[in-house]
Amino acid sequence: MNRERLTNILELVRNKELSVDKASVLFQELETEDIGFASIDHHRAIRLGFPEVIFGEGKTPEQILEIFQKLSDRNNTVLMTRVDPAKAAYVMERVQCGMEYNSLGRTLLYAPKGIGVCGQGLVLIVAAGTSDLPVAEEARVTALALGNQVKTLYDVGIAGIHRVLAHIDLINSSSVIIVVAGMEGALPSVVGGLTDRPVIAVPTSVGYGASFGGIAALLGMLNSCAPGVVVVNIDNGFGAAYAASVINLAPKGNYDVSKAPIVQSSFEQTT
Repeated sequence: MNRERLTNILELVRNKELSVDKASVLFQELETEDIGFASIDHHRAIRLGFPEVIFGEGKTPEQILEIFQKLSDRNNTVLMTRVDPAKAAYVMERVQCGMEYNSLGRTLLYAPKGIGVCGQGLVLIVAAGTSDLPVAEEARVTALALGNQVKTLYDVGIAGIHRVLAHIDLINSSSVIIVVAGMEGALPSVVGGLTDRPVIAVPTSVGYGASFGGIAALLGMLNSCAPGVVVVNIDNGFGAAYAASVINLAPKGNYDVSKAPIVQSSFEQTT
């Protein structure tokens, strides 16, 4: 059950088109469902606006399929991440339509009725190099699944900084920017210094030995001198896209301080 369905049920009760008893039966869909190896949170679509996402790594194909079936019974869209090709093939053989596998990003997306765009603006995915694309593609599919308009800007790392500078108009037309980079992880600082848009940095585990599996990029991004840059965990394209969606789906505010109403006459601390 999602927020729209919940609202419809309440409207029917208010208009006396649905009894309270029948509505209470429908609300049972909000309960947690225990299937032994997993406890499925059917209430999450109401709380967070999107149903539970299946993390495929460490799960058997049978477990992924059973969780998917429980979620798809109640939701039009189901997203699965970190699904390897063998697990994806197993699930897709048993789900005849509406399923799309992204082998690069290792995502399975079920959306038989399509996905509407409800975001306020554009989510831009920027990747430093082609080797960073698995993480960037995970972010792209996640952002799409959450109802955002998404564009990508790939292979524009600082080894050829003119490549990102050539797209400054696209960068400034975005609402939120996800920047994916490995090696020394410098690209988010560059992008953050070019625009007033929020930048979500994603360090990847791409790089030679001294990159320490992405720790060098993570530390570089955490120490960025560019304001407006926040950082998620190594290789966490999903987390970056979810955070970007929370920003993009929220009502737009007015960030022009010069035009904001004065609510206090000084910077003295108020109690």
